[in-house]
Amino acid sequence: MEALKLISKLSISAGMVYLVSEVVVRSSRPWLGALLASLPLLSLLTFFWIYYGINDPAERTEKLAQHSTGLFFWVLPSLPMFLIFPVLLRRGLAFWPTMIICCLITMTLYALLATILKHFFWH
Repeated sequence: MEALKLISKLSISAGMVYLVSEVVVRSSRPWLGALLASLPLLSLLTFFWIYYGINDPAERTEKLAQHSTGLFFWVLPSLPMFLIFPVLLRRGLAFWPTMIICCLITMTLYALLATILKHFFWH
């Protein structure tokens, strides 16, 4: 039963990623793919996996609440990448250097946020 649950989770999660990438590649409307990718599908799936994976209602509620709060904060440092990426590409920088620069900026922002959260919120 556990193997079936694992295969189901992997298949549904991978299927969502595949669906979004196919819409982007095959659609004449790239904004549709961007809209799908912007939806918190992975987060919603994770909520379902947590909800159905924990039997104790109090523990389940706390895990869901903590996960949701964490998602809010950890999304913030990734947002600048979505503005920097197209600017660098349109200025003629190749794909891989653009990816590397965006990843380095995002990692730096994650480290900065972790320091801020540790100092002010999560002692």
